[in-house]
Amino acid sequence: MATAKTTTLTFRIEPGLKEALRAAAAREHRSIANMVEVLIRDYCGRNDISIPEQDDLFDDSRKPVKRG
Repeated sequence: MATAKTTTLTFRIEPGLKEALRAAAAREHRSIANMVEVLIRDYCGRNDISIPEQDDLFDDSRKPVKRG
């Protein structure tokens, strides 16, 4: 099975939230990046927001599909 490609996301966050995120990740034995991914997936699942499959984000030539 091929590993899914990832993309970089950079954002600013309050120091207290960063520490809470670090603590949550440590408690779950996850990296901070993986903890953010889990939190986003959980939020989307609870709020009926679909997460597209990676293959759906590219056309047959592997070029990104432009979304409106």
